[in-house]
Amino acid sequence: MGREESGDAGSSGELKIEWRSAGAWRNWYTRASQKRIPKGLGVRVSPHPLVTIYLKNGLYEFLMFGLKEARACIFAGSFFILLFASNHIPLFGFARYDFLFVAAVLLQVVLYLTKVETWDEVKVIFLFHILGLALEAFKTNPAVGSWGYPEEALFKLGTVPLFSGFMYAAVGSYIAQAWRILKLELENPPSYFWSAVLCVLIYANFFTNHFIPDLRIILIPAVFILFAHTNVKFTVTEKVRSLPLALAFCLIAFFIWIAENISTFYGAWQYPDQVHVWNVVSTGKITSWFLLVIICFIIVAYLKHYKAAHQRT
Repeated sequence: MGREESGDAGSSGELKIEWRSAGAWRNWYTRASQKRIPKGLGVRVSPHPLVTIYLKNGLYEFLMFGLKEARACIFAGSFFILLFASNHIPLFGFARYDFLFVAAVLLQVVLYLTKVETWDEVKVIFLFHILGLALEAFKTNPAVGSWGYPEEALFKLGTVPLFSGFMYAAVGSYIAQAWRILKLELENPPSYFWSAVLCVLIYANFFTNHFIPDLRIILIPAVFILFAHTNVKFTVTEKVRSLPLALAFCLIAFFIWIAENISTFYGAWQYPDQVHVWNVVSTGKITSWFLLVIICFIIVAYLKHYKAAHQRT
C-alpha cells in the first residue's frame, strides 16, 4: 500500500518518500521545506536568553505596578463600589446619599483598624474632605449652579450632602497611598514657596472664575513651567523609574475624569446638561481635575516633607 521513490537527496535534490499516512506526508513536507531555506534563515528562531529575561521581568513589573496602583486606590475603588451598589441594594428608607456618607466613614474606620491606611493618611483624607466640601458648597449654591445633587439627604451642609467630600478625599487618599507604596521621590522639585503660591491661586480660581475671567489659561502653562525639570521617581519592584511630574498630573486627571463619568452615570451628582438624560462629562473638566490633582499633590508632598524633616530633628 505504498510507493517508494529513491534517489540521492544530497546531490540531485530528490527525496525518498513514503506515502503511508498523513503524518508521513507532513514529515516529508517539513524536511523538504527546510532544505529549500538558505542557511541562517531557519523557521524556528529562539529569542536570546536576555530578551526572554527582559520580557518576563517587564511583564512581572507591569503586573506588580497594576496591583500596587489598585492597592493605592483601595479607598477610591471601594467608594465607587459603594456608589454602584447603592443603586441596587435595599436601603430600607435610608436616603442614598446618607448611606454613602455613613458607609464611607465606616470604610475609613475599617481601613485604619486593619492598618491598610495610616493615621497620617486618615488626616490627609479629612483635610481634603473639608477642602472639597467648601468647594462643593460654593459650586452648588443656586446663584452659581455649576452642578447639583438631586436626591434628599439628612447629612448635608446647605445644598451639599456630606458624602460628596469623600470624592475629593479619594484623590488625596490615592496620592498619599501611592507615595508610600511606590516610594515616590521628587527629583529637582521647585521651591515649596512657589508651589504653595500656585496651589492657592488654583484653589482660588475655582471660586473667582464665576466673577472674573477664568485664569486656568495662565495657571496651566504656569504648572508646566514650574515643574518643567521635575520628575517623580517611583519603585515598583527593584529598579527606580521616573516620569515627568506634569505628565503624571495629566494621566491622573484623565482617569479621574473617567471616574467622574461613572459617578454621574450612577447619579452621584448631575451637571446641568445631565438633568434629563445622561451625557458624557465635558472633556474640559479634565483641566479642572488636572489643577485639583496639583493641589492634592502639593499638599501631600509638603506634609511628607514636613514629617520627614520633623523625624530627623
